[in-house]
Amino acid sequence: MTLDRIEINPNVMLGKPVIRGTRIPVELIIRKLSEGATEEDLLDAYPRLTREDIRAALAYAAEVLAHETIVLQTAP
Repeated sequence: MTLDRIEINPNVMLGKPVIRGTRIPVELIIRKLSEGATEEDLLDAYPRLTREDIRAALAYAAEVLAHETIVLQTAP
């Protein structure tokens, strides 16, 4: 589902992941939700957005974090 709704294209928003067919970055959706916006707030602010798009953005962010590599430096 996520890949159907998320697009990464170097010609759109410099390659940042966006909701397919829009210029709405996944980052913006995650940021707004973290700031307390509701799904309704987002749907009102971005009429082309759907609930499925919001869920896809959350799923995409979770997937990216799940595969994140963390490099820890130890003290010399």
